[in-house]
Amino acid sequence: MSRPPLPPFTDETAAQKARMAEDAWNSRDPERVALAYTPDSVWRNRAEFVKGRGAIAAFLRRKWSRELEYRLIKEVWAHQGNRIAVRFAYEWRDDSGQWFRSYGNENWEFDEAGLMRHRIASINDLPIAESDRKYHWPLGRRPDDHPSLSDLGL
Repeated sequence: MSRPPLPPFTDETAAQKARMAEDAWNSRDPERVALAYTPDSVWRNRAEFVKGRGAIAAFLRRKWSRELEYRLIKEVWAHQGNRIAVRFAYEWRDDSGQWFRSYGNENWEFDEAGLMRHRIASINDLPIAESDRKYHWPLGRRPDDHPSLSDLGL
Protein backbone atom coordinates (compact mmCIF):
# COMPACT_ATOMS: atom_id res chain seq x y z
CA MET A 1 0.00 0.00 0.00
CA SER A 2 1.32 3.42 -0.99
CA ARG A 3 0.31 6.69 0.70
CA PRO A 4 1.45 9.66 -1.45
CA PRO A 5 3.03 12.07 -1.26
CA LEU A 6 6.16 10.01 -0.83
CA PRO A 7 9.53 10.98 0.65
CA PRO A 8 11.80 12.77 0.17
CA PHE A 9 9.51 15.68 0.97
CA THR A 10 9.54 19.16 -0.54
CA ASP A 11 7.98 22.23 1.08
CA GLU A 12 4.84 21.55 -0.94
CA THR A 13 4.58 17.81 -0.26
CA ALA A 14 5.39 18.20 3.45
CA ALA A 15 2.55 20.73 3.75
CA GLN A 16 0.27 18.37 1.80
CA LYS A 17 1.17 15.47 4.13
CA ALA A 18 0.47 17.62 7.22
CA ARG A 19 -2.92 18.73 5.85
CA MET A 20 -3.85 15.13 5.01
CA ALA A 21 -3.00 14.15 8.60
CA GLU A 22 -5.00 17.09 9.97
CA ASP A 23 -8.01 16.17 7.82
CA ALA A 24 -7.86 12.53 8.92
CA TRP A 25 -7.60 13.41 12.62
CA ASN A 26 -10.46 15.91 12.30
CA SER A 27 -12.60 13.07 10.94
CA ARG A 28 -12.24 11.42 14.37
CA ASP A 29 -12.37 8.05 12.60
CA PRO A 30 -9.78 5.85 14.37
CA GLU A 31 -9.68 3.17 11.66
CA ARG A 32 -9.21 5.75 8.88
CA VAL A 33 -6.42 7.48 10.81
CA ALA A 34 -4.65 4.20 11.63
CA LEU A 35 -4.32 3.36 7.91
CA ALA A 36 -1.79 6.19 7.51
CA TYR A 37 0.68 4.29 9.73
CA THR A 38 2.78 1.20 9.08
CA PRO A 39 1.37 -2.02 10.60
CA ASP A 40 4.20 -1.89 13.19
CA SER A 41 4.27 1.91 13.65
CA VAL A 42 5.66 3.09 17.00
CA TRP A 43 4.28 6.13 18.81
CA ARG A 44 5.09 8.12 21.87
CA ASN A 45 2.11 10.29 22.73
CA ARG A 46 2.75 12.26 25.90
CA ALA A 47 3.84 9.49 28.31
CA GLU A 48 2.03 6.68 26.47
CA PHE A 49 3.78 4.29 24.11
CA VAL A 50 1.72 2.69 21.35
CA LYS A 51 2.75 0.11 18.76
CA GLY A 52 0.83 -1.08 15.71
CA ARG A 53 -2.32 -0.06 13.87
CA GLY A 54 -4.69 -1.90 16.20
CA ALA A 55 -3.22 -0.18 19.25
CA ILE A 56 -3.28 3.17 17.43
CA ALA A 57 -6.99 2.78 16.62
CA ALA A 58 -7.74 1.77 20.24
CA PHE A 59 -5.76 4.76 21.54
CA LEU A 60 -7.70 7.12 19.26
CA ARG A 61 -11.07 5.65 20.28
CA ARG A 62 -10.17 6.35 23.94
CA LYS A 63 -8.87 9.82 23.10
CA TRP A 64 -11.96 10.94 21.20
CA SER A 65 -14.33 9.50 23.79
CA ARG A 66 -12.76 11.95 26.30
CA GLU A 67 -11.84 14.88 24.03
CA LEU A 68 -15.25 16.04 22.82
CA GLU A 69 -15.84 18.47 19.93
CA TYR A 70 -12.21 17.97 18.87
CA ARG A 71 -10.87 20.38 16.22
CA LEU A 72 -7.21 20.39 15.13
CA ILE A 73 -4.83 22.53 13.08
CA LYS A 74 -1.34 21.30 12.07
CA GLU A 75 1.48 23.31 10.53
CA VAL A 76 4.84 22.13 9.17
CA TRP A 77 7.76 23.32 11.26
CA ALA A 78 10.58 21.64 9.30
CA HIS A 79 11.25 18.68 7.02
CA GLN A 80 14.17 16.74 5.59
CA GLY A 81 14.25 13.53 3.60
CA ASN A 82 11.64 11.17 5.05
CA ARG A 83 11.00 13.23 8.20
CA ILE A 84 8.55 16.03 8.97
CA ALA A 85 8.24 18.06 12.17
CA VAL A 86 4.87 19.72 12.78
CA ARG A 87 3.43 21.94 15.44
CA PHE A 88 -0.24 21.79 16.23
CA ALA A 89 -3.01 23.06 18.44
CA TYR A 90 -6.41 21.54 19.01
CA GLU A 91 -9.45 22.56 20.97
CA TRP A 92 -11.79 20.24 22.82
CA ARG A 93 -13.99 20.03 25.87
CA ASP A 94 -14.40 17.41 28.54
CA ASP A 95 -17.69 15.93 29.67
CA SER A 96 -18.06 18.61 32.36
CA GLY A 97 -17.99 21.36 29.69
CA GLN A 98 -14.46 22.63 30.44
CA TRP A 99 -12.70 23.71 27.23
CA PHE A 100 -9.01 23.17 26.53
CA ARG A 101 -6.49 24.16 23.90
CA SER A 102 -3.78 21.53 23.58
CA TYR A 103 -0.48 22.62 22.04
CA GLY A 104 2.22 20.34 20.80
CA ASN A 105 4.92 19.20 18.46
CA GLU A 106 5.19 15.97 16.52
CA ASN A 107 8.15 14.37 14.83
CA TRP A 108 7.21 12.02 12.01
CA GLU A 109 9.28 9.45 10.12
CA PHE A 110 7.90 7.78 6.99
CA ASP A 111 8.75 4.63 5.09
CA GLU A 112 9.35 4.59 1.33
CA ALA A 113 5.62 3.99 0.69
CA GLY A 114 4.67 7.19 2.54
CA LEU A 115 3.31 5.45 5.66
CA MET A 116 4.30 6.87 9.01
CA ARG A 117 6.46 4.42 10.91
CA HIS A 118 7.39 6.58 13.87
CA ARG A 119 5.51 9.39 15.65
CA ILE A 120 6.76 11.27 18.70
CA ALA A 121 4.28 13.75 20.21
CA SER A 122 4.77 16.21 23.05
CA ILE A 123 1.56 17.93 24.17
CA ASN A 124 0.48 20.46 26.82
CA ASP A 125 -3.12 21.24 27.77
CA LEU A 126 -4.33 24.73 28.64
CA PRO A 127 -7.80 25.18 30.16
CA ILE A 128 -9.60 27.99 28.32
CA ALA A 129 -12.94 29.74 28.65
CA GLU A 130 -15.45 28.87 25.95
CA SER A 131 -15.28 32.53 24.87
CA ASP A 132 -11.53 32.10 24.16
CA ARG A 133 -12.08 29.38 21.56
CA LYS A 134 -10.68 30.13 18.10
CA TYR A 135 -11.89 27.04 16.20
CA HIS A 136 -15.57 27.39 15.34
CA TRP A 137 -16.00 25.39 12.14
CA PRO A 138 -18.49 22.48 12.09
CA LEU A 139 -16.98 19.18 13.23
CA GLY A 140 -14.90 17.60 10.48
CA ARG A 141 -12.40 19.04 8.00
CA ARG A 142 -11.13 22.58 8.66
CA PRO A 143 -12.40 24.89 5.90
CA ASP A 144 -9.72 26.02 3.44
CA ASP A 145 -10.36 29.69 4.29
CA HIS A 146 -9.99 29.18 8.07
CA PRO A 147 -6.88 30.86 9.51
CA SER A 148 -3.76 28.76 10.14
CA LEU A 149 -1.93 28.52 13.46
CA SER A 150 0.40 31.34 12.37
CA ASP A 151 -2.54 33.48 11.23
CA LEU A 152 -4.19 32.97 14.65
CA GLY A 153 -0.99 33.87 16.51
CA LEU A 154 -0.74 30.40 18.00
